[in-house]
Amino acid sequence: MDLHDQLKNLFPDHEPTEPEKDPFEAPEFWLQDAPILCKYEKRKGKPVTLLEGYNGAPKDFKKLTQALQSLLNVGGSYKNEIIIIQGDYRERIMDFLKSKGFAVKRVGG
Repeated sequence: MDLHDQLKNLFPDHEPTEPEKDPFEAPEFWLQDAPILCKYEKRKGKPVTLLEGYNGAPKDFKKLTQALQSLLNVGGSYKNEIIIIQGDYRERIMDFLKSKGFAVKRVGG
């Protein structure tokens, strides 16, 4: 009998407010061993941040792109296995990816 069962015996009417988390829950994004390359470019005079080297499925590209767009409140897309984010947000993107468990390399200045 574990602690949860003992508490249920003591307080049968109480319902937990926090749902129990599965310890074997899948990660939010598909993680890879190779680092993601974070670049800065200007396209048609406007700054963009490029993420290259991610080799997930198309749905993983979409999830990661949408997460970055909502984090930064900017536009972006993915095309030909490259994620394109409008603006120069290399530091914030790298911090976000590192917090999610990705290996990230900064390319360029």
